[in-house]
Amino acid sequence: MSLLSFLFTLTTHALCLLLLVSFFAFLGYCAYVKYVHLKYDHIPGPPRESFLLGHSSVLLRTMKNDGLLLDVFLKWAEHYGTVYKVNMMHHVLVFVMSPETVKEVLMSSKYPKDIFVHKRLFSLFGERFLGNGLITARNHEQWYKQRRIIDPAFSSLYLRSLTGTFNERAEKLMTKLADVADRKSEARMLDLVNRVTLDVIIKVAFGMDLELLEDNSSPFPKAIETCLQGLVYNLRYVFFQFFPKNWAFVAEVRAACKLLRSTGADWIHNRKMAVHGGGDVPKDILTQIIKSAGKEESMTQEDEEFMLDNFVTFFIAGQETTANQLAFCIMELARHPDILQKAQKEVDDVIGMKREISYDDLGKLVYLSQVLKETLRLYPTAPGASRELVNDLVVADVHVPAGATCIFSSYISSRMEKFFKDPLVFDPDRFHPDAPKPYYCYYPFSLGPRSCLGKNFAQMEAKVVMAKLLQRFEFALTPGQSLEIRDLGTLRPKGGVVCAVTNRKQPGQ
Repeated sequence: MSLLSFLFTLTTHALCLLLLVSFFAFLGYCAYVKYVHLKYDHIPGPPRESFLLGHSSVLLRTMKNDGLLLDVFLKWAEHYGTVYKVNMMHHVLVFVMSPETVKEVLMSSKYPKDIFVHKRLFSLFGERFLGNGLITARNHEQWYKQRRIIDPAFSSLYLRSLTGTFNERAEKLMTKLADVADRKSEARMLDLVNRVTLDVIIKVAFGMDLELLEDNSSPFPKAIETCLQGLVYNLRYVFFQFFPKNWAFVAEVRAACKLLRSTGADWIHNRKMAVHGGGDVPKDILTQIIKSAGKEESMTQEDEEFMLDNFVTFFIAGQETTANQLAFCIMELARHPDILQKAQKEVDDVIGMKREISYDDLGKLVYLSQVLKETLRLYPTAPGASRELVNDLVVADVHVPAGATCIFSSYISSRMEKFFKDPLVFDPDRFHPDAPKPYYCYYPFSLGPRSCLGKNFAQMEAKVVMAKLLQRFEFALTPGQSLEIRDLGTLRPKGGVVCAVTNRKQPGQ
């Protein structure tokens, strides 16, 4: 036999062996998928379109048509009840709206974040993103150490001291809007509140002045937008990065991650040098964290990396969610003149013509608090949480086996007739002090030990911005724009909330 014939025979045998191994591997995978079906098929849910793909094709079609996946999940919840399953190949997601189970799982520290979402948030296309920071850490002890270090930076005493910065940055937005009103041009409110909230978090957390309302050249707003877009693709299209047509965008996402993390590394290093050198340092969140970390018995290199993870978390979550809440709030007030007038009257009564809003003033803006809470009911900017079950649960008489990934969504439960009358109606009186409190079906900041650390910070900031806006301006949505929701991991108004803005006559004028 010639060498060529021998090589041909060897190659043929190798290919046959490879095909045989692949065939049996495929059969083994199919058997595993069947096992998963048998384990979870007693749980209600929509019929699968495919044995292997499950409901993936429905979700992919929705995304391809620019639809909102949350509305698909809401439709299924209304049809199948407060617990149902969704199959995606060998993965099973169990959606839970039962308030009792929401309370049991989210209020406990024993249920870790699920591994699939953790991996997709840890890095974007191989570039470390949120890592093992406060949002993503699965190990409780690891998370608790970080929370212990960061907690003092969000104490009520420190938050009180921030009202001056909130006022100062909000005034810059009012100056910008006054110019828009004078020129009789349109204001893209989502973009403007994005810039002012990013200015705030960079100032109060890291002591930096970027003046983003005036500077359109800063790379940070674009980097955040790119990371969030990459996050959606990384979560929902598992093989996205392997298609050549996507490589340019993948490179953009990786570069955006690198920019945020390298900026964070520089800022943290410089501040540490200043703190340890005994020099004058800003009394901001970063300084507080560095000092708290110095009190720990041990700080490893891994802990230092966690600090950088939390820098990126603050940079994005500390700005993005508040900005989106403000934009949705402006959109809904513009659609409901009666609610707008009521909110303006309260601001007139409490604030009058003052330019400096105090911490005590914020506590008196009760109706504005109701408006902001109702905004988060319809538009929870972080729409859900996921947990891995460590033991079997019975949810609404349905047995859910341990190991399942449970999805809890404030967006879904807040829009269900079961929990809220006329759920799609914007009605701030749902949150009147005398109204019954929603029972574990409204949790826009999550619940329990893993609830959002910055929720009080965010609501103080939102109140200051909205109070000044209501005090000084009338605003109306420009006709023809989309009022739909865009999902980038956080929810934002798809149309950007484009408004015509006019100066408001002050009381007594």
